[in-house]
Order: sequence, then structure tokens, then C-alpha cells
Amino acid sequence: MSDSAKLFYKGQEFEFPVIIGTENEPAIDIAKLRNDTGLITIDSGFKNTGSTTSSITFLDGEEGILRYRGYRIEDLAEKSSFMEVAYLLIHGELPTQTQFEDFTKQITYHTLVHEDIKKILDGFPSNAHPMGVLSSLICSLSAFYPDSLNPNSTPEEVNLSMVRLLAKMPTFAAWAYKNKMGHPVNYPDNSLDYCSNFLKMMFALPAERYQVDPVVAKALDVLLILHADHEQNCSTSTVRMVGSSQGPIYASISAGINALWGPLHGGANQSVIEMLEAIKSDGGNAKKYLDKAKDKNDSFRLMGFGHRVYKNFDPRATIIKKAADDVLDKLGVKDPILDIAKELEFAALNDPYFVERKLYPNVDFYSGIIYRALGIPTDMFTVMFALGRLPGWIAQWKEMIQKGEPISRPRQVYTGAIERDYVAMTRR
Repeated sequence: MSDSAKLFYKGQEFEFPVIIGTENEPAIDIAKLRNDTGLITIDSGFKNTGSTTSSITFLDGEEGILRYRGYRIEDLAEKSSFMEVAYLLIHGELPTQTQFEDFTKQITYHTLVHEDIKKILDGFPSNAHPMGVLSSLICSLSAFYPDSLNPNSTPEEVNLSMVRLLAKMPTFAAWAYKNKMGHPVNYPDNSLDYCSNFLKMMFALPAERYQVDPVVAKALDVLLILHADHEQNCSTSTVRMVGSSQGPIYASISAGINALWGPLHGGANQSVIEMLEAIKSDGGNAKKYLDKAKDKNDSFRLMGFGHRVYKNFDPRATIIKKAADDVLDKLGVKDPILDIAKELEFAALNDPYFVERKLYPNVDFYSGIIYRALGIPTDMFTVMFALGRLPGWIAQWKEMIQKGEPISRPRQVYTGAIERDYVAMTRR
């Protein structure tokens, strides 16, 4: 007999089934709760609420486990490429050689964007936040490809929209950076791989030859893999919620980008660098701030340490630490900010206070260090996050559409004024 949960309310007993996921995660199915009892649940921030079932990503925060479609993140980061992982997330299986070649060929073919999009870009001031530019350009694709507005699109048409997104996202991300810098934009170079092409569009200048550093390209590839999906977080849930209205995929992804923008989500690695800069401006005494972090009466908190989901360690941090070390060694960057970061890292990994409280350097800490070393401005960090998260968003949107999930419609408990008579303005 399958498990169930019983609710006792107003002298009545109600029974609700317990469903078990493939990794033995139990959940009470309350789909009929309101219909049967008249009750709803309150769960601020949805911390205890499952909004869907999904076969894409498994995350166990207590054990430090992250898997895409059943594959360990450690194996994918070491043995795969970002494009392979993108295919895996979207299509459910790792590609064969033929499938991979066809997939990358399609993406390469669609890297160019309509020239009129440059007119939109030209409308942004140079001080516009790159995330605002990126989300706007992505959303504009629905105007350039009106076929995407059809909620009854064929699988081939849906696939084309997904390919377009993967192909054009690096172009838009690089253009958002160029807009901020006041530089002319670069067009894609289809002779390069995904990450190398992006780096060239970012950093190449008309006045000099640009050569992609393979160590940097590899580090970026790993970073994108680590950020590719993370189950039902704020931005991913936003993509699914917007998509549930049968709006276009471009609008859904644009909404996800905007959800990612906040400092509590995708902006965390930016907060790391801002913290390091604040320590530097205060004299660069890392020990002073480590002591402040230990003082429970001090409001200071170390950014980039610990994780609200991973309770023991972030499996992504171990992987990206090596990439960060490789980049710093290869580039030979001399930056007092990064010296402070190294000091904080050493303390967090060795000081009993931080070790006992699981305040380990997380993926945001190391990704912030890498982006800083590459010369990427802090307000571009979240754009880099979005570039990596794109395959996951697409996969989540696709799954939601294929399952025919209903439109999202959360409930609330009303706490405002009760019914009252209208008062004419002359009597107020």
C-alpha cells in the first residue's frame, strides 16, 4: 500500500497521496486540497512547495550532489563540453557524434542577428546595465520571429526557436558589454567554438589582433557547465511560470534573465567582488573582516561563502577552484583584490570557525575571481551567469510545454480591509 498523509480539520479526516521521486524524494500531493477541504497552504517563498515534477536536474543540498539527467556534475565538467551539456539538458541524452555535429552546425548557422537589432542596441545609453540590455534584446526576438508566437508550433519550429536562442545569446551578451564600453560590436566568428567565439566578440578590438587563450576558453566552458541548470530556483521557476501562459519562448527566457538580475540570485558573484573592493578600500586587512564575520554582533557577512541550498559543500566550487587557479596562473594577474580573495579562501578552508559552520567558498566566489581576472566588469557578471543558465531555462521551458502543464496561478490569504462602503471625495 502506498504512503499517504492525513489531515484532520473540523472533525473530518482527509487523506492525500505521497509521491516518491526516482531519488526517493517524498512529496505530499495536495492538488485536491482546496477542492476537498476549502483550505490552501501558506509557504512564503515556496521553500517547502514543489511546483512541478521534473526529470532534468537532481540536487541534494545535504549531501552536496548535483546531477544533470543523471550524470554527475563532476564528470560532465571534466569530460564534456558546454555544448554537449546543453544538448543533454534540452534533449535528455548525451549526443552521438552525428547528433553533436548537427547540433553545433545549427547553432553556428544562426549566430548572426538581424541588423535592425543593432538599432535597438544603439538606443541604450552606455551606462545602461548590461542585464537590462540583454533581456531587452532577447525579448525583441519575438518581434523578429513572429512564428514563435504560435502556441501550437510544430516540434521543428520549437527546436528552431531553441537553437536561435543558444546561437544568439553570446552575440547579445557580448554586445551588451560593448555597449557599456562604448566599443564597436563584433560579429560572430563561426570558425571558433562556442566559448572562443564569445570571448572574441567580447574582447577583440579593430585596432589589434585578438587571439583566444585556450586556458581561458576552457575555464569559461567549465563555468558555463556548472551554471547550466540548478532545478527550481527563482529564475527557472519564472521561466516556467511565464511559459505556462503559452507566451513565446523568447519572452519566457527574457523574464528568467530579469529574475536572475537580483543580488540574491545571479548577482551573488558581483557582490563578492564588491565586498573585496570594500575591504581593499578600507586598507586591505582581510583578517579584520574575518574577525567581523565571526562576531555575531557585527552585521558584516562574507559574500560567496556557504550556500542556502548546499549545507555541507558546493560540488561546483571544488571544480571551479581548479579553473580559477589555472586562469590566475596562466594570466599572471597582479591584483590586490585577488590577493585578498586568496586570503579569505585560505581562512575559510582552514579556520575551525568557518569549517565547522560549513562557510566554504562557493561557486559564486570562484566565478567572481575568474571574471575579475579576465577584466570583465562586475555588472557583466550576471550576464555571464545567464549565458551559462540558458540551456537549463530552455530545457525547463520545453519540459513544461511537452507535459502540458496548466497555467501557474498561486493562491493567497487576503489580509486587507473587509468590505466597506464607498465614501464620496467631499466626505473624506
